[in-house]
Amino acid sequence: MNFQREEPRLIKFLVASAACFFVGTVHGVIQIIHPVRVWLDSIGSPYGGPGHMIDPLAHAHMNLIGGVVLLVMATTYYLFPRITNKALYSYKLVEHSFWWTTLGLIAFYSTFMFFGIYEGMLMLDDTSRSTQEQFHATYYPITITIVANAMGMGFWIFFFNVFMTYRKVRQK
Repeated sequence: MNFQREEPRLIKFLVASAACFFVGTVHGVIQIIHPVRVWLDSIGSPYGGPGHMIDPLAHAHMNLIGGVVLLVMATTYYLFPRITNKALYSYKLVEHSFWWTTLGLIAFYSTFMFFGIYEGMLMLDDTSRSTQEQFHATYYPITITIVANAMGMGFWIFFFNVFMTYRKVRQK
């Protein structure tokens, strides 16, 4: 079988993985700069409060999901057909897994950053402590649920595609 015609669709996984590692490492450097670190510590990083949404949650997800998981997806999609000598179950699902995971990750990261920064500013304003808690309780659960489900959809599409490919291989 000639799988080389399918390889170009995997390049976006590699580019997105590298871009996420870049954003994640820049994020890591910025969060250890003294004034930023002091601010993050003052709002609860890394153990609780709004600060933990920025460090470690946003930072870790950008590096692990964006950098590592996208790379693992590309590697799996590349190697599986070559090892089994069978085409993937669906190349359309390859596209879906990339876009759901990547766009979900960007939204997930942005949500953590927005809520962490905005709620951190509210928290440090003594008169707004209840405002911060009310804002969090009102908007955070639905927002994080939507973006997490988008990212999760990419994972589940990936798993489905891999398991269906494996099933096809087992049926020989």
